[in-house]
Amino acid sequence: MAEASPALRKPVFTKVSELRPGTNGLSLNVKVISTKMVMQRGGGGRPSGPQARQMRIAECLVGDETGIIIFTARNDQVDLMKEGKVVTLRNAKIDMYKGSMRLAVDRWGRVEVAEDSADITVKEDNNLSLIEYELVSVEA
Repeated sequence: MAEASPALRKPVFTKVSELRPGTNGLSLNVKVISTKMVMQRGGGGRPSGPQARQMRIAECLVGDETGIIIFTARNDQVDLMKEGKVVTLRNAKIDMYKGSMRLAVDRWGRVEVAEDSADITVKEDNNLSLIEYELVSVEA
């Protein structure tokens, strides 16, 4: 007799203003404000080895009605991050870069253009990537 598979849970969507350093497993619906390519290399050159595949990284300003944050898009994710599009980020995480938060989706997450792309009015005066955090060590 086959065991019943557990029911899939509905994702709990997080708002941008609720993001905190060190969190992961996040699901968000965000609107792309702008996209800037910061690195593009590979594709040509050596036919084999780790440098053979193309690598693209773009910093995309994304947000919702509670705030905005920089999303680091990698490789195929870059093609989905078009200005004005609403995208769904699944299993996203917060990376720290020079003391600031950056939203990212690694190989265990997904970036999808939202099916129900209801227009989001973005609150642009609350940029969480401009807040600088400091690592504080707690001694026992």
